[in-house]
Amino acid sequence: MSQYHTKSAHDQALFYSLKPGKAEADRMPALLAYITTPNRTEALRIGRALLEARLAACINVIDGMLSMYWWQGKLEEAQECVLLVKTSDSRREALIAMVRELHGYEIPCVVFWPLAGGNPDYLAWIEKECGGA
Repeated sequence: MSQYHTKSAHDQALFYSLKPGKAEADRMPALLAYITTPNRTEALRIGRALLEARLAACINVIDGMLSMYWWQGKLEEAQECVLLVKTSDSRREALIAMVRELHGYEIPCVVFWPLAGGNPDYLAWIEKECGGA
């Protein structure tokens, strides 16, 4: 087997530490939504709307991100703002719909990362604040 197909003991330990426990697995999984916006004003407007609709438990706005991407056959570069949203899996589709409605971009970046573990009380809080348990 090549070196690229083996897992170190550290990698295996990390993988198993990220697997949710029984209590976490019984809950709807929490997600982190990653959304880019052209500026802070739009990020705050979208974030507040998501919070008011209970599609988010918490948002974080990070200014000053440099993005490079392909758009309509050209390599582009732009200053953007990142909107991080803590939400529950049950709110995913409604969150996408609201962002698409409010966002200024033709094709907004809205992607999700599952939160594989963490403080159980915090994960339960996300679910509660998004209209869950």
